[in-house]
Amino acid sequence: MTATATRPQGAAPPATGGKRAPKRERQGAAWVFLSPWVLGAAVLTLLPMAVSLYLSFTDYDMFDAPQWIGFRNYTQMFTEDPRYWRSVVTTLTYVVIAVPLQLAMALAVAIALKSVKRGKGFYRSAFYAPSLLGASMSIALVWRAIFNDGGSVDNLLSGMGIDIGGWINKPGWAILSVALLTIWQFGAPMVIFLAGLQQIPVELYEAAAVDGASWWRQFRSITIPMLSPVLFFNLVLQMIQAFQVFTPAFAVSAGKGGPADSTLVYTLYLYDRGFTASHMGYASAMAWVLLLAIGVVTAVLFRTSRAWVFYANDTNEGGR
Repeated sequence: MTATATRPQGAAPPATGGKRAPKRERQGAAWVFLSPWVLGAAVLTLLPMAVSLYLSFTDYDMFDAPQWIGFRNYTQMFTEDPRYWRSVVTTLTYVVIAVPLQLAMALAVAIALKSVKRGKGFYRSAFYAPSLLGASMSIALVWRAIFNDGGSVDNLLSGMGIDIGGWINKPGWAILSVALLTIWQFGAPMVIFLAGLQQIPVELYEAAAVDGASWWRQFRSITIPMLSPVLFFNLVLQMIQAFQVFTPAFAVSAGKGGPADSTLVYTLYLYDRGFTASHMGYASAMAWVLLLAIGVVTAVLFRTSRAWVFYANDTNEGGR
């Protein structure tokens, strides 16, 4: 008969593994790894934001000490500065043109690439390349040359009997040339759309085809609802970026917002007030108004998304 060892009453159980570090020690290690990010966020983001908020209530020209003036920058902005409101209208015009067309182009190319059997990686990289290059000043300057008098677009349209001239010299066409540069950079949302399309079950399209649904009906009843979270993500992201557009407008107008302030987007006017006119306090106030405006637009998008964004775990028909 084999004897069975028994543990004396009150004795500690045998160790089953390595001793676990105390909770406070684990938290300390976590803060050590997080400290570079926390320090960078505090010094490079939070502190400049706090200084900018203070400067928005001052008269500051970057050379003399700031002088407290209260809400004067804000009242001047809303009631005494017609160029400010022209920059707001120009920015809204740009957003309304650029964002929908960019997303439509990205979705169309993503749908086309989904059915490609060979070379999908090459085409995906080729269409994504403008998103990497388009934000540079060099590409913006090339874009200006293309749409200038005697440029490629002018020569092409003149050969077709359409004599418009250089777009960047026409107040009604200049902002369109800026928007086209943004639309051309549809690669980033296209890649996201393509990833979303690949997650839609093929069985849904097969069942719809059996029922006799047309391509448009499948797109409207299957693709758009199933892709709505991705569409919402791209819409929010591109909307925020569009409100902050600067480089294309600066390059096309040579930093002046012309002709006739037709390319004077918000950030370009902010740059003009802060670094050209040395009214840094006024520019800081403009920056905070832009931040609040983007926050309001984003909040509205999130609020309205309940009516048209659908998720896989939704239990109601109204979205989230």
